[in-house]
Amino acid sequence: MTATKTITLPGRGVLGVTGPEATAFLQGLITNDIELVNPARAIYAALLTPQGKFLFDFLIADDGDGGYLVETDKERLAELAKRLTFYKLRSKVEIADLSDRLTVSALIGDGAAAHAKLNAAAGNAWRWGTTMLYVDPRLAALGVRMIHPAGEAPAITGDATGTVDDYEALRLELGVPEAGRDVLVDKSFILESNFEELNAVDFDKGCYVGQELTARTKHRGKIRRRLFRIDVDGDLPPAGTPIMAGEAEIGEVRSGNGRTGIALIRTDRLDEARDKGDALVAAGVPLKPVKPDWVSF
Repeated sequence: MTATKTITLPGRGVLGVTGPEATAFLQGLITNDIELVNPARAIYAALLTPQGKFLFDFLIADDGDGGYLVETDKERLAELAKRLTFYKLRSKVEIADLSDRLTVSALIGDGAAAHAKLNAAAGNAWRWGTTMLYVDPRLAALGVRMIHPAGEAPAITGDATGTVDDYEALRLELGVPEAGRDVLVDKSFILESNFEELNAVDFDKGCYVGQELTARTKHRGKIRRRLFRIDVDGDLPPAGTPIMAGEAEIGEVRSGNGRTGIALIRTDRLDEARDKGDALVAAGVPLKPVKPDWVSF
């Protein structure tokens, strides 16, 4: 059994969204159902453009006082706060950057959920003292998220201390995309980026920004491109490198580390390449797309 590891994630930050109208405010904006969030459950969601393109993704947990902790990319936290403030208008909502007060950590490894006294269902949550713990709502195999006071250890720690590289290796092995690198801001569509399978979209909740195109894409069933994990026989080519099958371009490299990456690939052209026996290469480097076992396409 793999030992559990506690990993501080300095690239993640936290917004607090509070106030008597916080629930209604977020419900009209995000792709998931905010009413699912409670002390025992966290969710994953996104904020889109009106045209249905990706802007931000985040994990949302209960703050223990009737509001929400919104965890996202720290570098884009101020931008997210600005966007939410733009939509706020006269809503009775407060949006605050809590990153100087709260730290985000992860607990990974076999049995991480049990170690944190959680069941292994994605999103299962509870608060232990000043630490909010929840199984990653995207995919339980990503481990447990912990939001705790800055300068303090989380209420639960692993058998060892890990690094951000350890977390990245797990994410890439599982084929889970990262916003900004694999899911491009103002360019990507979330269904192509496997957000439905990562529990980020509720198709029954009603309207939100970008809902019309997302729902239409879902019901027409025309999702021709998907994010895949790629295993590379050599050094991973840089982001944006075309993936070729013979003379045909079928996708592009998005990100990765070492010999594992994430790529956007046309599924129909990949099937054609496999039928023909065409090898796939990027900048001359052979690669193999691997569909994550949690994806249903």
